[in-house]
Amino acid sequence: MAETATLNHELVLNRWPDMSTEERLECFAALPREIADDVWLDLDSHAQLELIQGMPVGERRIWLRLLAPDDAADLVQLAPEPERNELLDELDETTRRETIGLLAYKEDAAGGLMSPRFARVRPEMTMDEAIAYLRRQAPEVETIYYAYALDDSQHLLGVVSFRDLFKADRTKRVSDVMRTDFIHATADMDQETVARLVATHRLLAVPVLDKERRLEGIVTVDDIVAVVEEEASEDIQKLGGMEALDAPYMQISFWNMVKKRAGWLAILFVGEMLTATAMGYFEEEIAKAVVLALFVPLIISSGGNSGSQATTLVIRAMAMGEVRLRDWWRIVRRELSIGFVLGAVLAGIGATRILLWQAVWKRYGDHFIVVALTVACSLVGVVTFGTLAGSMLPFVLRKCGLDPASASAPFVATLVDVTGLVIYFTVASVIMRGVLL
Repeated sequence: MAETATLNHELVLNRWPDMSTEERLECFAALPREIADDVWLDLDSHAQLELIQGMPVGERRIWLRLLAPDDAADLVQLAPEPERNELLDELDETTRRETIGLLAYKEDAAGGLMSPRFARVRPEMTMDEAIAYLRRQAPEVETIYYAYALDDSQHLLGVVSFRDLFKADRTKRVSDVMRTDFIHATADMDQETVARLVATHRLLAVPVLDKERRLEGIVTVDDIVAVVEEEASEDIQKLGGMEALDAPYMQISFWNMVKKRAGWLAILFVGEMLTATAMGYFEEEIAKAVVLALFVPLIISSGGNSGSQATTLVIRAMAMGEVRLRDWWRIVRRELSIGFVLGAVLAGIGATRILLWQAVWKRYGDHFIVVALTVACSLVGVVTFGTLAGSMLPFVLRKCGLDPASASAPFVATLVDVTGLVIYFTVASVIMRGVLL
């Protein structure tokens, strides 16, 4: 493996997930230095920490000092509390100071994502002076997509792209070409909001300002890509009915994985017990018309599926900023209509199925028309309710200050299972009264 890996660092990265910790350490140690540097910088923070913890103490400094302050902060945050100071001590003085500053912010806020190393210019500089000044800064800054014009107190006065610097007349000053109506983030802004800013305005980097509009750092598009991937993974895991994982799947310990999944499973199981309770409540109806029991899975699964669809669509719309709390009534009206139409479609399919089976196999007795009508009306009610409940649950959670993704599809399905049974047997008791009941 090591001999092959020396040919291309991408080959190492592709095979990295398939290797054990011991194999990773052995492979990394065997790489030529120039390839090892590339591999190290392309690994995520979890993989970097794994390597650091397996290295001899004397080698750690070499690799930690290759990291930018924001990357070093990510790695240190993942380390156990007793090891953090030891890792910080391996950094050079400037990087250590910058990293400690970043660690003061929440990990999922703009302050925790930003890099304190950015390209700066003075507004009174000419184009030639600004370009020469940026050339001297290039080895130290994370990116030169944009240059930031600051005053003596580090207040951000304007932003100028590198392209505009080269395109402008060399006699002009930075103040003549910089944009003063720039988009910016605050240090406590949630990372999802920052990601939307970058996506909406198609930025390559966004400045992070404090309350006095002093520039503290920048969040670059590569940081946003990582945020989008992280948030998407978290939402998908929550939609699946479990706690979000805080590390790659293969790095989660057995009992930690059980803990992440058992909680929601237990809650959903208790919820499903209510389904059995509801079935017991309608025991007499089932005894009189056993045919009702045949359609229980059909009814409750249709309600759960429609609710899962609705909650997934609304959660995604919320994440993209397409829907806000104040839009709840519009969503109610929209989903109520959609749920009714979807229910009618399924009702037509269900009734047709009953009529066909009756025509061929005589399965449902003399009152098959009543059975078909009961199933059809129940499907309309259950699907409409499921759609409405699934669409509203994310709004309730957001109003309570919780993550809407917690309105997971299994949770909605469990909720609708119970109510679906109540709707089904209530409709049956009305339509079948005097006939089968």
